[in-house]
Amino acid sequence: MNFLAHLQLAQPTPNSQFGALLGDFCQGIDLTLYPLAVQAAVQRHRLIDKFTDRHAHRRQFIPRFSKQRRRFAPVALDVYDDHLLIRHWSHFYTTAAPEQFQTTYQQLKQLFSCDYPMPDAMEHTLRLLISHDWFNQYSHQASIGKVLDRIASRIRFHNEFAGIIDELMQLDDELEQSFLQFYPELQTYVTSLGDEVQQFQQSSLG
Repeated sequence: MNFLAHLQLAQPTPNSQFGALLGDFCQGIDLTLYPLAVQAAVQRHRLIDKFTDRHAHRRQFIPRFSKQRRRFAPVALDVYDDHLLIRHWSHFYTTAAPEQFQTTYQQLKQLFSCDYPMPDAMEHTLRLLISHDWFNQYSHQASIGKVLDRIASRIRFHNEFAGIIDELMQLDDELEQSFLQFYPELQTYVTSLGDEVQQFQQSSLG
């Protein structure tokens, strides 16, 4: 769900950006129907998720959520990481955040005209992301809380996910300091993987 981070870590091409987002919407989809570059970007998305899930930045905080919300903590932390990325944007990127967001929105609009299918859920989410300026909204904790509550409302079984922003805010100082160590390590890891397509081809041969 941390769309901004995945887009920033993707390569600056439509195929890479498409795959970076598709990684959250490709369950049950035959990825071989997509260009090799999109398949490679989906694999990169999964590697980033795996790195994140195994990192202390994620593992140390999940047990600290209340029992009724703990199963949803990874989703909440993904979204909150985008908030922390925006909060400390200038630590990691030279282009100002508002300028970069507008550039990203223009790039994302081009994805609607790609020659391969976009899953309905991805298209719906992408249109909302652009039209409601999610990235600028993510800079505010109150907006993050609303995003997480909307996610909770779409879960088809009874849950107590709503209100998890309160628990995130209690951990905010620690999450912030952890993120400032984690994100540069994630950037270094992604760089070490090299070109997406080459890495994908090599892993396929292996």
